[in-house]
Amino acid sequence: MAGQIPQRFIDDLLARTDVVEIVGERVKLKKTGRNHSGLCPFHQEKSPSFTVSADKQFYHCFGCGAHGNALRFLMEYDRLRFPEAVEQLAARLGLEVPREGDDDPRQQVRERKRKEGVNLLELAASFFRERLKMPEGEAARAYLDKRGLSPEVVRDFGIGFAPAEWEAMRRHLGERGISEAVQIEYGLLVHREDSGRTYDRFRDRVMFPIRDIRGRTVAFGGRVLGDAKPKYLNSPETPVFHKGRELYGLYEARQANARLDRLVIVEGYMDVVALAQFGIRNAVATLGTATTEDHLSRLFRVVDEVVFCFDGDQAGRQAADRALRTALPMMIDGRQARFLFLPEGEDPDTLVRREGAKAFEDRVTCASPLSEFLFEQASQGRDLARIEDRERYASQVLEAIGVLPEGVLKSLLLTELSRRTGVDQSSFESLMKHHGEAESEAHAPAVETGAPPTVEAPAGSESPAKDGALGLMARALQLLVHEPGLVERLPESDDWCAHEGEDARLCREVVRLLKAGRYRSAQVLLAHFHGTPEGERLAELARREPLVPKGVRGAELDNWVAYFQRHHRKRSPQEEYDTLLARSRAGEHLSQQERQRLSELLMELKG
Repeated sequence: MAGQIPQRFIDDLLARTDVVEIVGERVKLKKTGRNHSGLCPFHQEKSPSFTVSADKQFYHCFGCGAHGNALRFLMEYDRLRFPEAVEQLAARLGLEVPREGDDDPRQQVRERKRKEGVNLLELAASFFRERLKMPEGEAARAYLDKRGLSPEVVRDFGIGFAPAEWEAMRRHLGERGISEAVQIEYGLLVHREDSGRTYDRFRDRVMFPIRDIRGRTVAFGGRVLGDAKPKYLNSPETPVFHKGRELYGLYEARQANARLDRLVIVEGYMDVVALAQFGIRNAVATLGTATTEDHLSRLFRVVDEVVFCFDGDQAGRQAADRALRTALPMMIDGRQARFLFLPEGEDPDTLVRREGAKAFEDRVTCASPLSEFLFEQASQGRDLARIEDRERYASQVLEAIGVLPEGVLKSLLLTELSRRTGVDQSSFESLMKHHGEAESEAHAPAVETGAPPTVEAPAGSESPAKDGALGLMARALQLLVHEPGLVERLPESDDWCAHEGEDARLCREVVRLLKAGRYRSAQVLLAHFHGTPEGERLAELARREPLVPKGVRGAELDNWVAYFQRHHRKRSPQEEYDTLLARSRAGEHLSQQERQRLSELLMELKG
């Protein structure tokens, strides 16, 4: 996992950064005495109440209370995570961001491989762009001309061409000292196990580089020019590319407009590029997969409104239903999701060419709100004059409302469901409450101080139950993710989570970070692990609400710790020694108490 950014580097970075310069690039400021003032970018106002102090290197709004340093401003204004904001400030000063553990040889190897992979993909992107300009790229240029793409759009999206050769990329990168094994690992070559043959993955295709939020090429998509199948081909999953997280066009959209307020999710590369050609620069595309929670998390960090764009046929409706289910748990107050269905036989590319940009933007503006689409979906194929159909309709809507976060939207939807069905709202609220209590009773462990958990299993067990319930260690870790302040209740030693398994290892790392005095909010804790498998696991736990009420989570954590300690004490000295030794050999940092215990066990076993 990525190491923590040293505090001394953050302090030095802020000392070398002028907050007035950072804010002034995004907000019109006027010198007023020793400070600068302007209209607050975080709320609507007519008279300036936003002040930036060069002396204190701080900004503050007397209207909405927004305040902070240069890092906080970048996080709030540019919608960046903490590590991304640090990277951006460091890049301005030409600095490399260090990570704790950079002196660890294994960490150095991982970081070197990551950088080599990114550099390799940038070399490949440059190769494709150059080949587009050559005589062999004539057919690709003709295709792009036929689609009406200007040289500026082709340049902005870095579009290129993969020649119709089996080994063009292999030779090009091989001449630069890049091994076939690395090219295979990053998806540029295909290795056939049956024949032992290795060849270029992308051939005779128009190439679309897929860039991450920082503009680094992490993968490619290729559109075939001939009759080969598949028509569109994406890079496989690699160390730097996960299709369930990346979105085509997001980097380009942010480059075109730093203050986006809405993003439109379309199906393919050409939809994104064609809309950009018509001046609509806020479209993104998923990469051959349905929209995931990770996709939406990324989008909602950039904008408050997302519009799903689908074909108007049955398949499009089904895809919209899946998107609705994915979006519901993420709809905290202030966020919006809309659903746009296109006319039969049309896609964004053809429609914007036929109707023009203004008409397409009007369609986006008039797209159905999530609430409207939710009620519409539930009513499909039902006669609401019949009591039985009305019951199924209400149950479906109520189930959807149940997964919404607590807030105004949830209350308003309950009110609207009551109006549409004629059932008193309090009845629906009672049903939801009883349903939630039944689920809690079915899954929650005991919370009385000192009482054992309701599920007895091996302490190191982390396999979720068939019904999707979390493993035992994951339950304790989930509590810390939701309420990092609970770390104060933990014992000094972390031997209670000294078991093997991914969740136990992650729990130890989280506890270490929390005890170090930082990351006392769940958001910043998740930002630390962003882009890693551990980050995905923590995000999953953060999305799932603990099964015990907020007021007793501290007692519940005490209970889990006592449970794990009991199992820990039951282990034989040899088992305890083997576990600690394995952790040490794996490069995991052992506490002073654990190192002492390891020595004691060694002496005990030798005696």
